[in-house]
Amino acid sequence: MRRVLMVIPLLAIAACSSSTPSDMPEDVAAQFAQLETAVQEWSDAGTIEEAHAAAEASRNLVMGPGGPLYGDADGDGVIAGESELGLLPGDAGEPGLVHDPAVNPCVERDVLGGSWERPQARWAEVIDAIGAWTETNNTFPSLASHPQRVVGWATLTLATDDLDTALEYAGHAQLHVDVTRAAYESCDA
Repeated sequence: MRRVLMVIPLLAIAACSSSTPSDMPEDVAAQFAQLETAVQEWSDAGTIEEAHAAAEASRNLVMGPGGPLYGDADGDGVIAGESELGLLPGDAGEPGLVHDPAVNPCVERDVLGGSWERPQARWAEVIDAIGAWTETNNTFPSLASHPQRVVGWATLTLATDDLDTALEYAGHAQLHVDVTRAAYESCDA
């Protein structure tokens, strides 16, 4: 049976969790807790449908409704990870939960990955990297924003019917979620 991501329980987890980064603004911390849960469910998926739902949620939580790939990507009639705002700005400049000025230089570098003055161009970079990605040509390191790399791995997961491949991609996504968390918790820059 498919797991459905529930927003209210996840907000409670974010509010009560001692692992929520203390330097994150509250709204970012709540969304980030949802993203961490989605990536964990993706990693723990027992079926490709579960992996797809969790990858969809992960992608939507990063992009928000203004993102070019936001929506019901697995075609099940539910928008997993539905949110009012994504972590990053939308395609037409809609605000994101993480925005300029960044709370520290690591958030600027690793989460935003630089300027969002041209958000459509920033999302076009993701679309291009996804389109050019192959097993022998990982194009995601070219993306400066680690949450954008999560979008890449989630999109590849949504395109595969192989559970082992989806779980491998979840591992990559987790690395980028970890870098995002570290940008808030232990910025040395």
